[in-house]
Amino acid sequence: MTRRNLHKPNSTWEILMSVLSALFGVQSEEHRERDFKQRSPLPYLLIGIAMIAFFVLGLVMIVKQVVGG
Repeated sequence: MTRRNLHKPNSTWEILMSVLSALFGVQSEEHRERDFKQRSPLPYLLIGIAMIAFFVLGLVMIVKQVVGG
């Protein structure tokens, strides 16, 4: 693991990709370790909740279109 990962917080893009990978269940062990070494889990939680909310809203919209409601 590089020094950058130990001392510098992850960028928004890295957090987004990490959460997306975790949601699909394909995150590497190296990235998981990098994420758990961050100071705060708050950015991961907020992005994760937002992504799940968008997913659920998307499903609701698709079902409404198919059902005709």
